[in-house]
Amino acid sequence: MQGWGMDADVNFYFDPVCPFAWMTSKWVRQVQAQRDYTVDWRFISLRLVNSSVDYDAHFPPEYEAGHTAGLRLLRVAARARAEHGRESMSGLYAAFGKHIFETAPALDQRTEAEVRERRGTRGFVEPILADAGLPLALAEALDDETWDREIRQETDEALALTGKDVGTPIIHFEPPAGVAFFGPVISRLPDENSAAELWDHVVGLARFPGFAELKRSLREEPQLPALGFTPGTVGKQEDWHGGSRRQKK
Repeated sequence: MQGWGMDADVNFYFDPVCPFAWMTSKWVRQVQAQRDYTVDWRFISLRLVNSSVDYDAHFPPEYEAGHTAGLRLLRVAARARAEHGRESMSGLYAAFGKHIFETAPALDQRTEAEVRERRGTRGFVEPILADAGLPLALAEALDDETWDREIRQETDEALALTGKDVGTPIIHFEPPAGVAFFGPVISRLPDENSAAELWDHVVGLARFPGFAELKRSLREEPQLPALGFTPGTVGKQEDWHGGSRRQKK
């Protein structure tokens, strides 16, 4: 296995503020329950992936605040993992997703940048820790940059498995010998009957030694309550050229 960690059937690298990573993780949990897989929930920071990028020139205005909040949340996760074990990551990531993506948008006058920036604050993360059954004192890690070395190491580990022109999530199938890919990027959660079927198709492609990529840059907005969607509604398509919301390459 690359780096260090637990023996698992799947290694899933996530940034807690990425809606596509969250949607894919929900699908992976469906399959995990049906197939009795073990999943090691690992870190990849979009802020560190884009550390050399001029955000003002390349991204929508709210992205830097959002990615920075993601890094701050990963610091909390890194401390939680160090003090409470890797098994604590499943519940903590589930709590991140619940608070970030599974609630309807607030009806106040905050800008999108302010909403995203708030995700990196103690007032936001303490209820998440409570939901995950973890000590609120872990929120002290939000400002502790000493955790960034570990987060960067794990980010580099993920990118070493796939190459650098990717986003989140990254899934390492059947580690250590299995292959890793960015995605799959899905905007809709499959039903219980088709979740495992979709998984088998994806793993079938991943197992073929010569397979490298199957891609289109058009994506639907993810069907998540925080983005204003209710079950059955379909988001508009956007062109994520370069695998991100960059305004230019």
